[in-house]
Amino acid sequence: MTTISTDMLLEATGVSKTYGAVVALKSASLAVRPGEVHALMGANGAGKSTLVKILTGAVRPDGGTIAVRGRERTVHSPAEARHGGLVSVYQEPALIPDLDVRANLRLTETPVEPFRHWLAELGLADLDLSSQVRRMPLASLRIVDLARALAIEPDVLMLDEMTAALPANLTERVLEVVGRRRGGDRSVIFISHRMIEIAAVCDRATVLREGETVGVVDVTEGSEERIVELMLGEIAREMPAAAGGRATGGPGAPGAVPRLATRGLTSGVKLHDVSFDLYPGEVLGVVALEGQGQDELFDVLAGSERPSAGEILVDGRPVSLRHPADAIRAGLVYVAADRAEALLMQRSVRENIALPFTARIRNWGPIDLGKERTTVDEAVARLQIDARAGGEVRRLSGGNQQKVTIARWVAGGVHTMLCFDPTRGIDIRTKAQIYVLLRDLAEAGAAVLLYTSELKEVQLVCDRAIVIFGGRVVAEVAAADADESSLLRAAYNLRSDAVLPEDAAAETVAVEPAASGQPAAGAGGRQPDPTDAPREGDR
Repeated sequence: MTTISTDMLLEATGVSKTYGAVVALKSASLAVRPGEVHALMGANGAGKSTLVKILTGAVRPDGGTIAVRGRERTVHSPAEARHGGLVSVYQEPALIPDLDVRANLRLTETPVEPFRHWLAELGLADLDLSSQVRRMPLASLRIVDLARALAIEPDVLMLDEMTAALPANLTERVLEVVGRRRGGDRSVIFISHRMIEIAAVCDRATVLREGETVGVVDVTEGSEERIVELMLGEIAREMPAAAGGRATGGPGAPGAVPRLATRGLTSGVKLHDVSFDLYPGEVLGVVALEGQGQDELFDVLAGSERPSAGEILVDGRPVSLRHPADAIRAGLVYVAADRAEALLMQRSVRENIALPFTARIRNWGPIDLGKERTTVDEAVARLQIDARAGGEVRRLSGGNQQKVTIARWVAGGVHTMLCFDPTRGIDIRTKAQIYVLLRDLAEAGAAVLLYTSELKEVQLVCDRAIVIFGGRVVAEVAAADADESSLLRAAYNLRSDAVLPEDAAAETVAVEPAASGQPAAGAGGRQPDPTDAPREGDR
């Protein structure tokens, strides 16, 4: 063993990793002090996840050195790293889906009582350890993974996009726990695309770009611009101006007919009597806390679930959506947050984009490959998809994967796009590109329904927004008035300046935000269910 430095708890120097022709890490370095929360920043594809996997033994590096408490170390497996005090909560739950929680704890020799303690600290005190992992929502699995990691008291805890899958109340709990680990003998490496989280809990930030460490920044007031500059290689943010009612159509247009409308839409126990209008040339935001019925709304509109009551109208005509194919034929195309479910990961970019409109370029015979290639190339260029990683979509970064899911509909022509949190877990540059694309689609006459878990996106992208609580629309807010405070109050169904739809106040139950980070109860006192999150695919 070689003594490196006694000042750093963890030090990685010149770490490299390639996958064939793809360079995931060129020369990455990271130095973490005892007692600090250290941010690891970078755009999708910068190499953050690869570096974390190398540090925890899940991936073998091609070069470089790793030292813990001043002594060089080679880690061959996650189990070896765990015994050495290096533990990561990866983007995907590291749990066996066919086993229950208790059996998963036994596999990693996790003590049950400390695990239960951390579950309570993180807001899941009532979790049944006999629950089968396969049947649990993704956000709960993320909390289980984190509680399991905390239970063994690691020297270095690495959190890779830990909060991307979590509702606001659980995110708050996680940030509180991370913040309390400051100042001792142990450290946290924290990966997040949310600058507000970095500012809240981190002491320093190491920034990666294209597989290399390009800077280390003290996280202080005003450091965000320097971090963004290092991430992007430029100061320009490429952000669109706030929407503020830019729709070319919309409720105020004389004789305007909604492109998509619902009347009294109800589904199961979570969606109740939802009515709204979405006009051509408009981006309509949907704002809700987790588990308030937004998932069911998009499932019904995308044809994945059938409503139990109510009506869906497209261009003023009622439609029956019994299958996703019915929705696509009606012009309703769906962009999910979880691109891994939407894409054929083993197939090429071309095949994924061309798949929905293949039937249009056939003439009772072979596919016109020339026409297909031209159409796909145009979509790739328009969305600035970086396909240098090769043919298979699984080799792209998470941001580029998400752009592929959008490109497949752009290539075929967009009538109405249903976007469910499309920028979750995506880097700032790709977010900006998607914002601009959605505005461009609207200005070209398309209609966009956008659910977002990041409230600031409403003013950046939308013309107005509806707020759902307990499965009902409780408020409608113009983009100009849709600041984060107003939206959050409306999402909790508290009194605010937002304009309530007629009779909405009589149909909903006012609640206060839950104390101590506990989930707010929805209709009937039910706890909001966490929802699935994207897989970043970051290298």
